[in-house]
Amino acid sequence: MKAMLLERVAPAEEMPLVSSRRPEPAPAAGEVTILVEACGVCRTDLHILEGEVSARLPVILGHQAAGKIAALGSGVGGFAMDDSVGVGWVASTCGVCRFCRSGRENLCEKAAFTGRDRDGGYAEKTVARAEWIYRLPAGFSAREAAPLLCAGIIGYRSLRLSGIRPGGRLGLFGFGASAHLAIQAALHWRCEVFVFTREEHHRRLAVEMGAAWAGGGEEDPGATLDAAVTFAPAGELVPIALSRLDRGGALAINAIHMSPIPSFPYELLYGERRVVGVTNYTRRDAEEFLDLAARIPIRAQTEIFPLEKANEALLRVKRGEVRGAAVLEIR
Repeated sequence: MKAMLLERVAPAEEMPLVSSRRPEPAPAAGEVTILVEACGVCRTDLHILEGEVSARLPVILGHQAAGKIAALGSGVGGFAMDDSVGVGWVASTCGVCRFCRSGRENLCEKAAFTGRDRDGGYAEKTVARAEWIYRLPAGFSAREAAPLLCAGIIGYRSLRLSGIRPGGRLGLFGFGASAHLAIQAALHWRCEVFVFTREEHHRRLAVEMGAAWAGGGEEDPGATLDAAVTFAPAGELVPIALSRLDRGGALAINAIHMSPIPSFPYELLYGERRVVGVTNYTRRDAEEFLDLAARIPIRAQTEIFPLEKANEALLRVKRGEVRGAAVLEIR
């Protein structure tokens, strides 16, 4: 099968992914093979590519893979051939640790991840554990659904951890793939959304999608926020976001890797403001979000690339040039 393989970490500008022919993967017991039709390109892929997040090498990146079931391993129930499904970032958890047993499987210390520990979706086929795949929302094509499988789910978890309530004032810092999906959930909850981003085309998209205001991180939106989420992996945004929070507000940090957070005065936390890091997601998060996405419905703005252009897609993500989400279409 065709795949884009990462054999060495390097800056995205060096185009390190190589086109490769790989053996067709066969599912083991409890697994399914997915014929990949589309795979979202996530900033986490970029962090792995550039060595900021460790991974086993060589590896096939991609953890937002959507397509149809092409083979079923023994013991798999509840799915059938040609079912439309997707797999996200979390590939498996141990199921027995204190985190898994307390409903916090996102914190499992023995978790494995798609496109990092297992080959992912920058390929014609991928194999996934059946208990960690999800049915695509009805009426969504694979390329429409692919960005929902990580950017959407983790954005939804970030909103929940921020504590935003219906009708509240929400700040989104950064407006890439995850934020442009999260805003749709927030607007569905009748929130007033303020978007902070350095890219002018991201500001325009935010306003087009219903943001009450969009500007730079240092600009004053003229309102205090009940909650905020940072999406950009820039530590300097943390004190800026805290300075915009009202008393009792929370800041959720949606990032697997981030530049150092600068020191800031205690006054930014005083007033029972809180900071919480967002780590992975649970299957309940995924199921709730995909159900919500179908009901709203949430629609991703996508820029489509062929599989062979995965390097270019990652470079455009790095440069902040993608409007919405980058998606690889596998033919």
